[in-house]
Amino acid sequence: MNIILLGPPGAGKGTQARRLVDDRNMVQLSTGDMLRAAQSSGTEMGKRVADVMARGELVTDEIVIGLIEEQIETVDAAGFIFDGFPRTLAQADALGELLEKEGETLDAVIEMKVDDEALVARVTGRSTCANCGEVYHDETKPQPADGKCAKCGASEFKRRPDDNEDSFRTRLLAYYRDTSPLIGYYYAKGQHVAVDGMADIDAVSAEIKEVLDRA
Repeated sequence: MNIILLGPPGAGKGTQARRLVDDRNMVQLSTGDMLRAAQSSGTEMGKRVADVMARGELVTDEIVIGLIEEQIETVDAAGFIFDGFPRTLAQADALGELLEKEGETLDAVIEMKVDDEALVARVTGRSTCANCGEVYHDETKPQPADGKCAKCGASEFKRRPDDNEDSFRTRLLAYYRDTSPLIGYYYAKGQHVAVDGMADIDAVSAEIKEVLDRA
């Protein structure tokens, strides 16, 4: 089973992807994680990535598709979660062609619908465990009083430097400009399903589970 998680930054895609990894033995393919791993992998594709990033240039769609192809062909998993890719209609077409070439299908495109103003408040208060990625929030889920992550026990936490209101609104605008057309694209293909991304984490997980059980 292969799925795409769609939604603006801060919608909770990463949190839900990690749950699917644990619950369904799926593999999360996050563009950022793949690029960082490729830089030190020593593979031919990894060398291309390292060279492009060392020059300060943008990584092309061709390279990202190549990294996804490597994962599909080499990783044994019950399915893949595409998180942060595709971002544009051209990337969606390229991903569809790759999956067809590999004999794979795209089973669901799950949009996590959110309220923009509530999302701003959610994102500007969040931090993550530097070790395991567990997400905390100043108001709704503060970091433990003992200073240790409740999930893994690590004591280092981090905040994204662009998790401030001005930067986040810029990222939100970029999402609606570039990525939101994918909603109509996948709706027309009969693959789009929306869930309430503003519900609590367990409720969102339950909605996603229902979608996948029907797929």
